[in-house]
Amino acid sequence: MTRDFSAFFERYGGPTAKGRLPFCIGHRGASGHERENTLAAFRRAAELGAEMWELDTQLTGDGVVVVSHDDHLERVYGIDRRISEMTAAELADLDGVDVPSFSQVAALARETGTGLYVELKAPGTGIRCWRHLVEMNQRFACLGSFDTAQVRELRDAACDFPLSVLIRVGDEPHALGDEAGADILHLCWERAGERPQDLVTEALMARAFEAGREIVLWHEERRTILDDLMTLPVLGICTDLPDLMRPPPIKEKALG
Repeated sequence: MTRDFSAFFERYGGPTAKGRLPFCIGHRGASGHERENTLAAFRRAAELGAEMWELDTQLTGDGVVVVSHDDHLERVYGIDRRISEMTAAELADLDGVDVPSFSQVAALARETGTGLYVELKAPGTGIRCWRHLVEMNQRFACLGSFDTAQVRELRDAACDFPLSVLIRVGDEPHALGDEAGADILHLCWERAGERPQDLVTEALMARAFEAGREIVLWHEERRTILDDLMTLPVLGICTDLPDLMRPPPIKEKALG
Protein backbone atom coordinates (compact mmCIF):
# COMPACT_ATOMS: atom_id res chain seq x y z
CA MET A 1 0.00 0.00 0.00
CA THR A 2 1.26 3.48 -0.88
CA ARG A 3 0.12 6.87 0.34
CA ASP A 4 0.14 10.33 -1.25
CA PHE A 5 0.53 12.93 1.51
CA SER A 6 0.34 15.98 -0.76
CA ALA A 7 -3.31 16.76 0.09
CA PHE A 8 -2.52 16.62 3.82
CA PHE A 9 0.43 19.00 3.49
CA GLU A 10 -1.52 21.33 1.21
CA ARG A 11 -4.41 21.45 3.68
CA TYR A 12 -2.24 22.34 6.66
CA GLY A 13 0.60 24.23 5.03
CA GLY A 14 3.18 21.65 6.02
CA PRO A 15 6.59 21.25 4.41
CA THR A 16 6.33 19.41 1.11
CA ALA A 17 10.08 18.87 0.76
CA LYS A 18 11.21 18.26 4.34
CA GLY A 19 13.30 15.13 4.79
CA ARG A 20 11.57 11.93 3.79
CA LEU A 21 8.52 9.98 4.89
CA PRO A 22 7.71 8.53 7.31
CA PHE A 23 8.93 11.51 9.33
CA CYS A 24 11.37 10.69 12.12
CA ILE A 25 9.82 12.15 15.27
CA GLY A 26 12.34 12.44 18.10
CA HIS A 27 10.45 11.18 21.17
CA ARG A 28 10.89 13.84 23.87
CA GLY A 29 13.79 14.90 21.68
CA ALA A 30 16.66 12.45 21.33
CA SER A 31 15.78 11.08 24.77
CA GLY A 32 17.90 7.98 24.24
CA HIS A 33 20.95 10.27 24.23
CA GLU A 34 20.01 13.28 26.38
CA ARG A 35 17.71 14.02 29.30
CA GLU A 36 14.15 13.98 27.94
CA ASN A 37 12.23 17.12 26.99
CA THR A 38 15.24 19.43 27.34
CA LEU A 39 16.63 21.89 24.82
CA ALA A 40 19.73 19.68 24.61
CA ALA A 41 17.59 16.65 23.71
CA PHE A 42 15.69 18.58 21.04
CA ARG A 43 18.82 20.07 19.49
CA ARG A 44 20.47 16.63 19.47
CA ALA A 45 17.43 15.15 17.70
CA ALA A 46 17.65 17.81 15.00
CA GLU A 47 21.36 17.12 14.57
CA LEU A 48 20.60 13.41 14.16
CA GLY A 49 18.13 14.09 11.36
CA ALA A 50 14.72 14.07 13.04
CA GLU A 51 12.16 16.04 11.05
CA MET A 52 9.96 16.61 14.12
CA TRP A 53 10.17 16.50 17.92
CA GLU A 54 7.54 14.94 20.16
CA LEU A 55 7.17 16.99 23.33
CA ASP A 56 4.85 17.10 26.35
CA THR A 57 3.15 20.13 27.87
CA GLN A 58 2.53 21.10 31.47
CA LEU A 59 1.19 24.34 32.94
CA THR A 60 2.79 26.36 35.74
CA GLY A 61 0.70 27.87 38.52
CA ASP A 62 0.84 31.24 36.78
CA GLY A 63 -0.28 29.89 33.41
CA VAL A 64 2.97 29.39 31.47
CA VAL A 65 3.20 26.34 29.20
CA VAL A 66 6.39 24.37 29.84
CA VAL A 67 7.73 21.17 28.34
CA SER A 68 7.75 18.16 30.66
CA HIS A 69 6.12 14.75 30.53
CA ASP A 70 5.26 14.80 34.25
CA ASP A 71 3.79 17.50 36.43
CA HIS A 72 5.83 16.07 39.30
CA LEU A 73 9.62 16.49 39.07
CA GLU A 74 10.54 13.36 41.02
CA ARG A 75 11.06 10.86 38.18
CA VAL A 76 13.34 12.99 36.03
CA TYR A 77 14.96 15.34 38.55
CA GLY A 78 14.56 13.66 41.93
CA ILE A 79 12.77 16.69 43.38
CA ASP A 80 9.48 16.51 45.27
CA ARG A 81 7.83 19.49 43.60
CA ARG A 82 4.98 19.94 41.16
CA ILE A 83 5.15 22.26 38.16
CA SER A 84 1.49 23.18 38.58
CA GLU A 85 2.18 24.48 42.11
CA MET A 86 5.02 26.81 41.10
CA THR A 87 5.34 29.97 39.06
CA ALA A 88 7.48 29.84 35.92
CA ALA A 89 10.11 31.93 37.73
CA GLU A 90 10.21 29.53 40.69
CA LEU A 91 10.58 26.58 38.32
CA ALA A 92 13.42 28.29 36.46
CA ASP A 93 15.23 28.99 39.74
CA LEU A 94 15.39 25.34 40.85
CA ASP A 95 18.96 24.04 40.86
CA GLY A 96 19.59 21.15 38.49
CA VAL A 97 16.18 21.41 36.82
CA ASP A 98 16.02 22.04 33.08
CA VAL A 99 12.35 22.42 32.10
CA PRO A 100 12.10 24.75 29.08
CA SER A 101 9.06 26.83 28.22
CA PHE A 102 7.06 25.92 25.15
CA SER A 103 8.05 29.23 23.59
CA GLN A 104 11.74 28.34 24.01
CA VAL A 105 11.28 24.96 22.33
CA ALA A 106 9.23 26.53 19.53
CA ALA A 107 12.00 29.09 18.96
CA LEU A 108 14.60 26.32 18.72
CA ALA A 109 12.37 24.50 16.22
CA ARG A 110 12.27 27.60 14.04
CA GLU A 111 16.04 27.93 14.30
CA THR A 112 16.66 24.31 13.30
CA GLY A 113 13.79 23.97 10.81
CA THR A 114 12.21 21.19 12.86
CA GLY A 115 8.51 20.44 13.32
CA LEU A 116 6.69 20.18 16.65
CA TYR A 117 4.55 17.17 17.52
CA VAL A 118 2.91 18.48 20.69
CA GLU A 119 1.39 16.00 23.15
CA LEU A 120 -0.95 17.95 25.39
CA LYS A 121 -0.76 16.77 28.99
CA ALA A 122 -2.12 19.49 31.25
CA PRO A 123 -5.59 20.78 30.30
CA GLY A 124 -5.46 24.34 29.04
CA THR A 125 -2.15 23.98 27.22
CA GLY A 126 -3.65 23.27 23.80
CA ILE A 127 -5.22 26.67 23.17
CA ARG A 128 -2.10 28.43 24.49
CA CYS A 129 0.23 26.43 22.23
CA TRP A 130 -2.00 26.99 19.22
CA ARG A 131 -2.09 30.75 19.82
CA HIS A 132 1.69 30.91 20.17
CA LEU A 133 2.22 29.00 16.92
CA VAL A 134 -0.20 31.30 15.10
CA GLU A 135 1.52 34.41 16.49
CA MET A 136 4.89 33.11 15.29
CA ASN A 137 3.50 31.94 11.92
CA GLN A 138 4.95 28.51 12.71
CA ARG A 139 3.02 26.04 10.56
CA PHE A 140 5.10 22.87 10.88
CA ALA A 141 3.35 21.52 13.97
CA CYS A 142 0.72 19.08 15.18
CA LEU A 143 -1.27 19.10 18.43
CA GLY A 144 -2.59 15.93 20.06
CA SER A 145 -3.43 14.10 23.27
CA PHE A 146 -4.65 10.88 24.85
CA ASP A 147 -7.37 13.11 26.28
CA THR A 148 -10.00 13.29 23.54
CA ALA A 149 -11.64 16.28 25.26
CA GLN A 150 -8.50 18.36 24.75
CA VAL A 151 -8.35 17.47 21.06
CA ARG A 152 -12.07 18.13 20.62
CA GLU A 153 -11.65 21.52 22.32
CA LEU A 154 -9.21 22.53 19.60
CA ARG A 155 -11.38 21.10 16.83
CA ASP A 156 -14.45 22.98 18.10
CA ALA A 157 -12.37 26.17 18.32
CA ALA A 158 -11.55 25.80 14.58
CA CYS A 159 -7.86 25.08 15.16
CA ASP A 160 -6.19 25.07 11.75
CA PHE A 161 -3.34 22.74 12.71
CA PRO A 162 -3.48 18.96 12.30
CA LEU A 163 -4.90 17.29 15.41
CA SER A 164 -3.87 13.90 16.69
CA VAL A 165 -5.47 11.46 19.11
CA LEU A 166 -3.12 9.09 20.95
CA ILE A 167 -4.40 5.54 21.26
CA ARG A 168 -3.45 2.93 23.85
CA VAL A 169 -3.28 -0.80 23.22
CA GLY A 170 -6.78 -2.26 23.30
CA ASP A 171 -8.60 0.97 22.49
CA GLU A 172 -10.56 1.33 19.25
CA PRO A 173 -8.66 3.76 17.00
CA HIS A 174 -11.45 4.82 14.68
CA ALA A 175 -13.96 5.43 17.47
CA LEU A 176 -11.46 7.62 19.32
CA GLY A 177 -10.64 9.43 16.11
CA ASP A 178 -14.32 10.26 15.68
CA GLU A 179 -14.74 11.25 19.33
CA ALA A 180 -11.76 13.62 19.22
CA GLY A 181 -12.36 14.94 15.71
CA ALA A 182 -8.75 14.03 14.95
CA ASP A 183 -6.84 14.19 11.68
CA ILE A 184 -4.22 11.68 12.83
CA LEU A 185 -4.44 8.35 14.64
CA HIS A 186 -1.33 8.00 16.79
CA LEU A 187 -1.00 4.33 17.74
CA CYS A 188 0.93 4.01 21.02
CA TRP A 189 1.45 0.26 20.76
CA GLU A 190 5.12 -0.14 21.71
CA ARG A 191 4.12 -2.59 24.47
CA ALA A 192 1.90 -4.73 22.26
CA GLY A 193 4.11 -7.82 22.23
CA GLU A 194 7.17 -8.76 20.24
CA ARG A 195 5.67 -7.83 16.86
CA PRO A 196 3.41 -4.81 17.37
CA GLN A 197 3.81 -3.98 13.69
CA ASP A 198 1.46 -6.86 12.90
CA LEU A 199 -1.39 -4.86 14.47
CA VAL A 200 -1.04 -2.14 11.84
CA THR A 201 -3.07 -4.07 9.29
CA GLU A 202 -4.01 -3.05 5.77
CA ALA A 203 -7.65 -2.98 6.88
CA LEU A 204 -6.86 -0.56 9.72
CA MET A 205 -4.86 1.72 7.44
CA ALA A 206 -7.44 1.61 4.65
CA ARG A 207 -10.25 2.57 7.04
CA ALA A 208 -8.21 5.46 8.44
CA PHE A 209 -7.29 6.73 4.99
CA GLU A 210 -10.86 6.46 3.74
CA ALA A 211 -11.90 8.67 6.67
CA GLY A 212 -9.28 11.24 5.62
CA ARG A 213 -6.91 10.47 8.48
CA GLU A 214 -3.19 9.84 8.62
CA ILE A 215 -1.31 7.54 11.01
CA VAL A 216 1.64 8.11 13.34
CA LEU A 217 3.29 5.19 15.14
CA TRP A 218 4.69 4.65 18.62
CA HIS A 219 8.23 5.28 19.80
CA GLU A 220 10.30 2.33 18.66
CA GLU A 221 13.94 1.46 19.37
CA ARG A 222 14.03 -2.18 18.22
CA ARG A 223 15.91 -2.30 14.94
CA THR A 224 14.00 -5.11 13.25
CA ILE A 225 10.61 -3.68 14.20
CA LEU A 226 11.59 -0.18 13.15
CA ASP A 227 12.71 -1.48 9.77
CA ASP A 228 9.24 -2.94 9.23
CA LEU A 229 7.49 0.23 10.39
CA MET A 230 9.47 2.35 7.95
CA THR A 231 7.96 0.44 5.03
CA LEU A 232 4.41 1.40 6.05
CA PRO A 233 2.53 4.34 4.44
CA VAL A 234 2.38 6.33 7.68
CA LEU A 235 3.08 10.00 8.31
CA GLY A 236 5.64 9.52 11.08
CA ILE A 237 7.30 7.22 13.60
CA CYS A 238 8.50 8.26 17.04
CA THR A 239 11.81 7.08 18.44
CA ASP A 240 14.12 7.84 21.37
CA LEU A 241 17.03 7.24 18.98
CA PRO A 242 16.59 9.28 15.79
CA ASP A 243 19.90 7.93 14.49
CA LEU A 244 18.21 4.52 14.10
CA MET A 245 15.88 6.04 11.51
CA ARG A 246 18.25 8.59 10.07
CA PRO A 247 21.73 7.02 10.07
CA PRO A 248 24.52 9.24 8.75
CA PRO A 249 25.47 8.65 5.13
CA ILE A 250 28.34 6.25 4.60
CA LYS A 251 31.41 8.16 3.56
CA GLU A 252 33.02 6.80 0.44
CA LYS A 253 36.65 5.87 0.80
CA ALA A 254 38.93 8.15 -1.13
CA LEU A 255 40.71 6.47 -4.00
CA GLY A 256 44.49 6.63 -3.83
